[in-house]
Amino acid sequence: MAGQLRAYRRQIRSVQATKKITRAMELIAASRIIKAQANVRASTPYARALTRAVSAAASNSSLDHPLITEKTQVKRAALLLLSSDRGLAGAYSSSVLREGERLTAALRADGKEVAPYLVGRKAAAFYNFRRRDVVDSWAGFTDAPQYSDAKAIGDRLLADFAQDDAAGGIDEIHVVYTHFVSMVTQEPRVIRLLPLEVVEGVEAPTGGDLQPLYEFEPSADAVLDALLPQYVTSRIYNCLLQAAASELAARQRAMKSATDNADELIKKLTRLANNARQADITQEISEIVGGADALASSGSRA
Repeated sequence: MAGQLRAYRRQIRSVQATKKITRAMELIAASRIIKAQANVRASTPYARALTRAVSAAASNSSLDHPLITEKTQVKRAALLLLSSDRGLAGAYSSSVLREGERLTAALRADGKEVAPYLVGRKAAAFYNFRRRDVVDSWAGFTDAPQYSDAKAIGDRLLADFAQDDAAGGIDEIHVVYTHFVSMVTQEPRVIRLLPLEVVEGVEAPTGGDLQPLYEFEPSADAVLDALLPQYVTSRIYNCLLQAAASELAARQRAMKSATDNADELIKKLTRLANNARQADITQEISEIVGGADALASSGSRA
């Protein structure tokens, strides 16, 4: 019994140490998500306004720009997959990876070759484990992305989009990311970034709103040529921010659940330890009483 009691106490100390870690990670995620939400709120109106401006420039342009022109035959489609660098975030990474697999299957069913571009170590590990080829990957900033990170990704995608098929170019760009809805809900989403179309998640003005009027100088073609790279970078940056807020929210929930489970396990182990201690005390009392009875019996016979 004494050995069992020591084992319970060791388990309690181990769970308490784990609880301190999960609680600290929960608090860190809770403090960082406030800034992440603020970044999403700050970037979304800009991305929406820029998308509308690009759409307006495209509708008033006579330019046959490659970023807005549908290709007659799409051979190679880029898949930009936004995952996380670290785990302990529940089903966050697995959800976006599953959505990426669904999109990959759909593109291949249409006869398109898929060119993966990965963000986050989880996506890289997923592809490396399956020995799949990757065009490019980025990591180290998924929970706190900067505009420079989005620009690096956008520049690489635009450079490949401008290449011919024979040189390994791409004909479409799709982005798979996790959209932040609330602290409780985060949804994996897919958008087609290029060629330009109405982007999912960027709402058009409602019936009571007025459409903005644009005047283009020197021309709609020149403005469109200048805006399109900024549009690509801003959309990627907004997706990165949405994914970062989603990751932190998922991590906070996962760590809170782990902390609560640790509390329940500590209570259970404490009850078992108390039962083992009570059994030890009862056994010791029984041994003392038995010894006293034996001494009394030997004394009476003498």
